[in-house]
Amino acid sequence: MERKGLFYDGFASEFDKAMNMYDTNKRLRIVYEELFRKGELKGKKLLDAGSGTGWFSARASALGATVTSLDVGENLLNEVKKKCDTARVVGDVTDLKFPDRSFDCIVSTEVIEHTPDPKKAISEMARVLRKNGVIALTVPNRFWHFAVTIGNVLKLRPYDGFENWVGWSELKREFEKNGLKIKKQFGFHAVPFVSPKLYSAIDYLDRYGEGPLGHFMVNIAIRAEKG
Repeated sequence: MERKGLFYDGFASEFDKAMNMYDTNKRLRIVYEELFRKGELKGKKLLDAGSGTGWFSARASALGATVTSLDVGENLLNEVKKKCDTARVVGDVTDLKFPDRSFDCIVSTEVIEHTPDPKKAISEMARVLRKNGVIALTVPNRFWHFAVTIGNVLKLRPYDGFENWVGWSELKREFEKNGLKIKKQFGFHAVPFVSPKLYSAIDYLDRYGEGPLGHFMVNIAIRAEKG
């Protein structure tokens, strides 16, 4: 895999220190309390597609799922091992080395934009999902991509990986094209560059994420089911 794809693996041991845990905890809540139903994961075979250091794998495992954690490098998967006991696979979400219909559920949060081809990542996840299976996904909204460009120019967010963001309508079309019916789609985080002074205001505005305002929020959340 080329250097851009391995950006996060290069500092895996320091990754958690650099994370904004406000954002991580919000996404954990959204995925496991809003996108999945209570008790839905118990006994299910789940793929954490782009597991990072394992926060989402650990929560799914605690909720009773049998989890496969997949990411691009061994260093990231070593961090997953510290958080939970899951099957760990080095792999690329745009080229999943699993048979068709391998998983009941898939979690992928802030991942596909860091690949060279987000559309291929969606099609691959659809392929390995079983009939009636569920994908819970979050992704940054392309509407706000300019903010990242500015941040990188000002060295506020040093990043040397892929930045292929997907927009609200395009994301919906790609899911539907791959036989996935969207059951929920909403926005969260009304502004970029989250700071503690803005947390309460951002949390308040999240309540409007299912309306027209959600189309223009920084992040998009989706629950989709395979027909």
